[in-house]
Amino acid sequence: MSFDKEVKKPPGQRFVRNWVIYSALGVPIVDLEKWRLSITGLVEKQISYSYKELVESQLIVKLKRDFHCVTGWSIPSVQWEGIPIKILADKAVIKPKASWVMFYCMDGYTATVPIEDALKEDSIVAFRMNGEPLSAEQGFPARPFIPHLYGWKSAKWLVEIEFIKDYVDGYWEMRGYHGRGNIWYGERYKK
Repeated sequence: MSFDKEVKKPPGQRFVRNWVIYSALGVPIVDLEKWRLSITGLVEKQISYSYKELVESQLIVKLKRDFHCVTGWSIPSVQWEGIPIKILADKAVIKPKASWVMFYCMDGYTATVPIEDALKEDSIVAFRMNGEPLSAEQGFPARPFIPHLYGWKSAKWLVEIEFIKDYVDGYWEMRGYHGRGNIWYGERYKK
């Protein structure tokens, strides 16, 4: 399945050729034999997947979307491959009280996203970028990618997706960043 879509440049963004690599808490060392992605919280069935189970899944989609950093730079037409978050959520059966999603990472980083954004058709758990597995600096083995939200919501080195009832600040939200982070509304910082 493929979702290709060209988008216009959001307000306040400029296209660049090279990635600026951030790692707020350092790049962790990944042991793929031990790494798991867990779906937890307000779900009927808590599920845990190995890397092999995810990347060999028949549920992988490809999409071409721009990546937007809150600092104003964007990378155009990135090819992403992964599993839609909605598919993983449907397998776990989300409870009606769930309104937010918290992403937890190997390095202790967290990012919170409204459930309606996390479950959009093109919101994925990405494993590959531009035809290659994610690099360590880009979040190997997995990261969420939600095209219409700023990049800090695409938490690198993902290990858990928790469905929660109430909003909780993630790493950057505690430091004044917006709770949602929609690129089209310029939701960079809390007011």
